[in-house]
Amino acid sequence: MKTLRAFPLLAVLALGSGNALASSPAGVHRYDVKLPQSSTPAGAARTTVAAPPEVVKSVVMDFAHYSGFIQRFEKSRVVRRKGGQTDVYLEVPILKRTAKIWAVVRFDAPTRVGDQEIIKGRMVDGNVKKLDANWKLRKTADNKTELELELLIVPNLYVPDTLLLPEVRYAAFKAVAGTQGEAHKRLGGS
Repeated sequence: MKTLRAFPLLAVLALGSGNALASSPAGVHRYDVKLPQSSTPAGAARTTVAAPPEVVKSVVMDFAHYSGFIQRFEKSRVVRRKGGQTDVYLEVPILKRTAKIWAVVRFDAPTRVGDQEIIKGRMVDGNVKKLDANWKLRKTADNKTELELELLIVPNLYVPDTLLLPEVRYAAFKAVAGTQGEAHKRLGGS
């Protein structure tokens, strides 16, 4: 019975935003990815940013200002820093602003894995069951940056992947596109 009650609500969530199924602009690719810590697929997006990795990393780690350059975020605020970790309160309106997803996400200091720099975030509190964000940056031969975000959101109620994944892919897309735009601004470009 829970599934039947949740289904109409989530259909409105997935389709109500109107943009969830909109096409991506050239250069930003959306896809699904399976992460080892969950049976629920994650939504992801990637692009190449015409900026060096140091600039892109400074934008990714500018947690307090996410709501200024990532359209979907209504609020972003650093609530704690300890060692190399930063706890960030994030709030995203859904259902045409009638409800909100919120979470405190703990981002670790960047780590190097092969030729990538990875910034991992995992939820420590919130109104969803799980929220993980894995940012990946890789320098290209021409000093640009391949930027990728894997975003996992697991709601408290059962939601079919066919309804949830388009929303999560769209959120990852907006985060990657917003980060790309902010990196270009910081370089003094378009």
